[in-house]
Amino acid sequence: MKSFFHSTSPFKPSPFVALLSYMALSLWALLILFPLYWLVTTSFKLPADVNNGPFFIPFVDFEPSLHAWQYILEEVGNDTRRNFVNTVVVALSSSVLALMLGSSAAYALTRFQFRPKLGTVGMFLLCLLLTIVLIFVVGLPLSASVAVGVGLFIISLLTISRRFKRSLGNNDIAFWLISQRIMPPVAVVLPLYVVYQQLGLLDTWASLIITYVAVNLPIVVWLMRDYFTNIPLEIEESAQIDGASRLRIFFTIVMPLALPGLVATFLFVLVFAWNEYLISVFLLNARAQTMPSMVVAQNATRGPQWWYLSVLVTIMIAPVILLAILLERYIARGLLVGAVKG
Repeated sequence: MKSFFHSTSPFKPSPFVALLSYMALSLWALLILFPLYWLVTTSFKLPADVNNGPFFIPFVDFEPSLHAWQYILEEVGNDTRRNFVNTVVVALSSSVLALMLGSSAAYALTRFQFRPKLGTVGMFLLCLLLTIVLIFVVGLPLSASVAVGVGLFIISLLTISRRFKRSLGNNDIAFWLISQRIMPPVAVVLPLYVVYQQLGLLDTWASLIITYVAVNLPIVVWLMRDYFTNIPLEIEESAQIDGASRLRIFFTIVMPLALPGLVATFLFVLVFAWNEYLISVFLLNARAQTMPSMVVAQNATRGPQWWYLSVLVTIMIAPVILLAILLERYIARGLLVGAVKG
């Protein structure tokens, strides 16, 4: 009986502790999986079953029906397919672009030293603000406004910026990038709407892809920066001695070694773009509408249509869950980005 409570090895728990661990994990798995079970079963219920429930077990508590699935896939099937394709295109395109740009920036921040002067950064922001004012307040043409802003920045770079001695470092740049995530999206929705309206990009894939890349880029830089830091610099130095260029080292050595981190980061930003609602509802109409907007639209004047909502959410989350299962072996390693130092 004592062997049931005592461990024979410091690396192996006792049977009693193992039993408690399995019970706790089973309870946690039940808490996680039950909402998914409830979602799927609700999609096969009639409105009367939902309103008169709760009913839990198909064929016992209620008779499953394809009523909601037929409505979503047939009666409004064109809208469902269009919104699903829009979601796939926007989420995948923005995630791939953010990963490409972010991983390149993260590698540069770990292997090169940047010392931009604080005055240069300040003058750039002032010239950028002046360009925006000229376009949207004064009404100056875009080309002329950009020319004025670029000209003033070059002049300030050669004169005023030189008087500032304080410089920023790589850590300052990385912190500034991630600090962009502190700002709530609702603060930039209206300015984005005005910009895209002037450019004629409202209700297009391009507007959402550009915005999602800008929003998710800091996450990619922050996560991949930690991962690149943990890759031994000696490997790259050996390749340089053999004559490999910096670009070849990045694509043939560093990127394959960072594959788990790339996969985990890609899945993070993909989920963010896949589920994003606030920006999409402001920038898109019917033509480029995504799945989250269609899900919210089921909350009609008669109240939430839970059976239709369940079908749409099931269709929406199934590809992400399948992708996570397929990439699980990479994600398990990539989630440890930066967890072990030294």
